[in-house]
Amino acid sequence: MREGYLIALAGNQNSGKTTLFNCLTGSNQHVGNFPGVTVEKKEGRIRAHKDAVVVDLPGIYSLSPYTSEEVVTRDFVLKEHPDVILNIVDATNIERNLYLSLQLMELGIPMVMALNMMDEVRASGNVIHVDVLSEHLGIPVIPISAGKNEGIADLIDQLMKTAQGGKMPAKMDFCSGEVHKAIHSIAHIIEDQAKEAGYPTRFAATKLVEGDEPMEKALRLTDNQCHIIEHVVQEMEANLQTDREAALADMRYTYIEAVCQDCVVKHQETKEQIRSEQIDRVLTHKYAGIPIFLLVMLLIFWLTFSVLGAPLQKLLESGISWFSGWLSSSLSQAHVSEWLQSLLINGVCAGVGSVLSFLPIIVLLFFFLSLLEDSGYMARVAFVMDKLLRKIGLSGRSFVPMLIGFGCSVPAIMATRTLSSERDRKMTIILTPFMSCSAKLPIYGMITAAFFPRHGALVMIGLYVLGILVAIGSGFLLKSTAFKGNPVPFVMELPAYRLPTVKSVLLHMWEKAKDFIHRAFTIIFIASIAIWFLQSMDWSLNMVTDSADSILASIGSLIAPIFTPLGFSDWRASTALITGLTAKETVVSTLTVLTGAANDLQLSTALGAIFPTPASALAFLTFTILYMPCVAAFAATKREMGSWKEALLTALYQTAAAYGVAVLVFFVARVLM
Repeated sequence: MREGYLIALAGNQNSGKTTLFNCLTGSNQHVGNFPGVTVEKKEGRIRAHKDAVVVDLPGIYSLSPYTSEEVVTRDFVLKEHPDVILNIVDATNIERNLYLSLQLMELGIPMVMALNMMDEVRASGNVIHVDVLSEHLGIPVIPISAGKNEGIADLIDQLMKTAQGGKMPAKMDFCSGEVHKAIHSIAHIIEDQAKEAGYPTRFAATKLVEGDEPMEKALRLTDNQCHIIEHVVQEMEANLQTDREAALADMRYTYIEAVCQDCVVKHQETKEQIRSEQIDRVLTHKYAGIPIFLLVMLLIFWLTFSVLGAPLQKLLESGISWFSGWLSSSLSQAHVSEWLQSLLINGVCAGVGSVLSFLPIIVLLFFFLSLLEDSGYMARVAFVMDKLLRKIGLSGRSFVPMLIGFGCSVPAIMATRTLSSERDRKMTIILTPFMSCSAKLPIYGMITAAFFPRHGALVMIGLYVLGILVAIGSGFLLKSTAFKGNPVPFVMELPAYRLPTVKSVLLHMWEKAKDFIHRAFTIIFIASIAIWFLQSMDWSLNMVTDSADSILASIGSLIAPIFTPLGFSDWRASTALITGLTAKETVVSTLTVLTGAANDLQLSTALGAIFPTPASALAFLTFTILYMPCVAAFAATKREMGSWKEALLTALYQTAAAYGVAVLVFFVARVLM
């Protein structure tokens, strides 16, 4: 038996769900995945009520099982039996939001509605009579403004009262006419089977009217029942002269219009909506939209890598250098053996420290990206990119996983489950790793500092654009060969522009910083020890004085000639690319350990020996961007593709594309430089 109360937070995308979740739980959160699927699961305990757990369900528009988010939300509510459904509704767009609310009420679970963004409604001079709305729907309705933390205390009190009392929605029947006749006729037919399966009868009947195949299987309907149900639905469609889904949508929106007519007084659009329309005339312009996005990203990179990031990085490097020197002195005074000193100083401190020094850059970049995402601009970018993506055989919806790919390829590949088309999903999986993930930032920072110190931001934006261009070129190739066909239609809501909350941005930054630090002290830590061992020992396991005589050198030397057309053939560079398959940050720690560099100046000098010209360094960066991602991303590709063969072919294609583009970049850069 479950201890405490389980609250399911459900609502449309861009309704303020994440902000409300943060208000309710604060830092008492845990992020994972729903069992059996790769859709993110966030849960946390309500502050001051540790016995109440809130699960933040994916943002959806309906309970029809068309996407993995809808399936996850529906399965969670039906199988986990939460004590309360907390339905968040955007008060500035109440008509559309109530469409999901009516479906949630049909589940027959105690429910509380949080009417969010009421501050914007009031500011525009509009009015929503909350008591009248509550009376119409038969559930408690609490006005809030999650962004300003208004009404949260009242909402928590109502949630606890509803959870303890277990009061069901007073009204769950919104239909009339032919739809009413069809739903209730089917409800009588399936009543016993619905109860046996644990589904609310009305909800099950409504889903059968829609032609919901998962519901048909779950109820184990007989052939005779299926025939009768189909006859009832066909009769409804004939009488209404429309199809089943349109009939249900009309029924729900007719009821919503009647409710809103009684309780919503709307004089004009909110200030946020008016302002958003004005801004969108520029930011979503047919020709200016994409150049503006590129300029925004260039500004972010300039601020991150030059103006703000560089001083903070140098400060952290100084701290790491001081700690390394102090540790070296302490170990010498304690007469610790030389091999252990070398392991700790030249292996662990050099490897982990070199990666850790990029923490300020990672945090700053995600600070700016969080501002763009929370403000609503990223949704516009997906809209603007739809036309471009259609030319390569994808829809704007594929841009969302690709956008996530700028953070990490693993969740980006997992996010392709939101795509309804198998063709679009597999194409997106292949193309997404070309987006430059945050794990590669330390590599870019290291190489640009050594070879392009005055043009760091320009090189960075060039690398990101190059990854996008290779993805575009690959899309043209794939849609003409292995993935012929048309992309699915793209429908996406553009939320109003809003100022991001400080709390939401800081939480986002903290999550990324925590993940980066965790990787530094796990994967990079282990890799640094392994690299130190391999570059300090020969095949007889004797310590070597020159790393060129080590195990690692002999392995790296075998494949080093492959990269001669790219302008570099040093075994240390090829070795770094191999270790980069564990995690891309390991490329930095590998080169730092192998060169024995104690500071930036020494590292820059050593890199000058490994990459004889800026053109070869640029080719190395190009290959690093594009070649197959880390083993974790490869495993995610295998899981989503469904077979080792497809995953291996994907990795081979990405690496071959990386090699070809890097050779081209080297020859072009050599001519221009």
